Amino acid sequence: MCGIAGFLGTPASGTPDVALKAMTDVIEHRGPDADGAWCDSDARIALGHRRLSIIDLSPLGAQPMHAGSGRYVIAFNGEAYNYAPIRAELGLSGYPFKGHSDTEVLLAAFDTWGVEASVPKFAGMFAIAVWDRQERSLWLVRDRLGEKPLFYGKVGESWLFGSELKALRAFPGWRAAIDVTSVAQFLRHGYIQAPASIYEGISKVRPGTMVELRTGQVPREIVYWSAETAARAGLANPISGSADEIATALDAVLRPVVRDEMVADVPLGAFLSGGIDSSLIVALMQAQSTRSVRTFTIGFNDPRFNEAGFAREVATHLGTEHTELMVSGEDALRFVERLPAIYDEPMADSSQLPTLLISQMTRQHVTVALSGDGGDELFGGYSWYAGASGTADRLSHTAPALMRKMVGSVLRSIPDPPPDLIARLITDGDRAIGDRPANALTRLGARLVAPGHEASYQSVLAQSVTPADLMRPELRPRAGFGTLHGPWLDDTRTSESRMLFDAISYMPDDILVKVDRAAMAFSLETRAPLLDHRVFEFAWRIPYSDKVSEGVGKQPLRRLLFRYVPRELVERPKRGFAVPLAAWLRGPLRPWAEELLSAQSITAGGVLDVSRVRRLWSQHLGGLANHGDRLWAVLSLQAFLRNESRQHDLSRSA
Repeated sequence: MCGIAGFLGTPASGTPDVALKAMTDVIEHRGPDADGAWCDSDARIALGHRRLSIIDLSPLGAQPMHAGSGRYVIAFNGEAYNYAPIRAELGLSGYPFKGHSDTEVLLAAFDTWGVEASVPKFAGMFAIAVWDRQERSLWLVRDRLGEKPLFYGKVGESWLFGSELKALRAFPGWRAAIDVTSVAQFLRHGYIQAPASIYEGISKVRPGTMVELRTGQVPREIVYWSAETAARAGLANPISGSADEIATALDAVLRPVVRDEMVADVPLGAFLSGGIDSSLIVALMQAQSTRSVRTFTIGFNDPRFNEAGFAREVATHLGTEHTELMVSGEDALRFVERLPAIYDEPMADSSQLPTLLISQMTRQHVTVALSGDGGDELFGGYSWYAGASGTADRLSHTAPALMRKMVGSVLRSIPDPPPDLIARLITDGDRAIGDRPANALTRLGARLVAPGHEASYQSVLAQSVTPADLMRPELRPRAGFGTLHGPWLDDTRTSESRMLFDAISYMPDDILVKVDRAAMAFSLETRAPLLDHRVFEFAWRIPYSDKVSEGVGKQPLRRLLFRYVPRELVERPKRGFAVPLAAWLRGPLRPWAEELLSAQSITAGGVLDVSRVRRLWSQHLGGLANHGDRLWAVLSLQAFLRNESRQHDLSRSA
């Protein structure tokens, strides 16, 4: 795991090497072991690299690295897990390798097959910048499911790129306006969907995509792998067999992936929550290890949210070397001021706090940690997949349009319904709404008036149905509705469509952003075996009826896990990585929140409507409603805006 940054063009001031160093210095946390730079003044190209040594710790693994032919220069972040067989194939043709890094194998592949033909051969997580000296083109490449981040955009006459936005902001002459439509999307869903970013003109490279940049030309985008295409191919070629046979087939795919992701020349461990996904990954790690696997978990002093005991029981059964950390709101307070600097753009997933805390603890013991991310999206783990047959969906299919519109309008007019009313109106199939009662009837009403299944699903997950209402009046006409965009299979596959939608949006733009920034803040590499594209493609061959039974998802994962861990240790209602946010905001985080939500701070931010935000805050503090999720989004945005103002002031005084 590393950090990369660079540019194609000329800095507004200073020399290219000074500009490049400014960009790589601010992402030192991604790679504290070494700093590499390469500039070609004639081609006006600069590649920078911060190294976190994982494989081949020798200087032969240093970057930027040059291909044997001299044609390609690469800055690479991530891992190509299948580099060994590719190296063996290239070695048969006599390619002269010097070291043992996967980076050198990537360059050898480019030399042999070219960039476009090579990238689909790589299995792993990666963000790549490679300069083709012959074609004078810069390639930016991101892994299939978006584990590794990569931003790019044009500032002045220069194309910039980097693992994090802060690297682009460090470029001399940086300027970019905040994108109002991205703000609206963030306030509605809690994250910003690729390719957009919080800044106008600055994009995320989409997962599974290569972007070719040339001076004076429009970027060329090439999709080398598509989650939608893979999903449709899997649905068209389903596997058959008993539940045990499917679990055995899954084991045959997942076990070698876990083995490959355990390869490292540094200490390695795993996050363990005690849930299905992380427990299975740890079980497969321990089954293939000659020593006790290091496992790490986090718990809360609030017993309503504490699951550390479950993880401890699983660790004891599997025989891992286990470490746990108990945290409180006071511990979270240590990080809230740092969130804008760590995440670079607003991030409204409050589980970022425990993720930061567990990453900090884990890095004290290991350099690499495996996780169970991806299990819910691939195997039907979230309640809202089963919720495709809930009350609102049935009404949407059967009730006349006029009736739906009338009922929806009435429900949306009830701002803070009592919990017992929600319980009476929302059945088990609508658990996605019932799980988050704040704004529940507003979102249920929005589902009834939504024009189709996709729009209805976005109403299920929305933190705010009309996000522009929280923004200043003059910004609302430009803000839009914060709509997400993605594939929808068809209306006969609503549950599968929801899973696919999450896999191409929620997972890369929320879950993986949260984990990457939190872990890399402490120079910790994370790996997610369930997000290997071979596992993804296999998972989509499993019929939905074999994934979800009687409303309970992840059946193949469960059945495989039960071969290693007794059912009673892991069978319990899913909680996720939830934090006692509502209580923390009324308690230890209140002074921090009060400052950001003061009328003065909101006015200074220039984006939010003072009276509407203050009303939310007052209702929450008074116990009239639980606006925890919406307030966390507002606080995240306010913290970002304040940090942005401070950075602007610093640049002006420099």
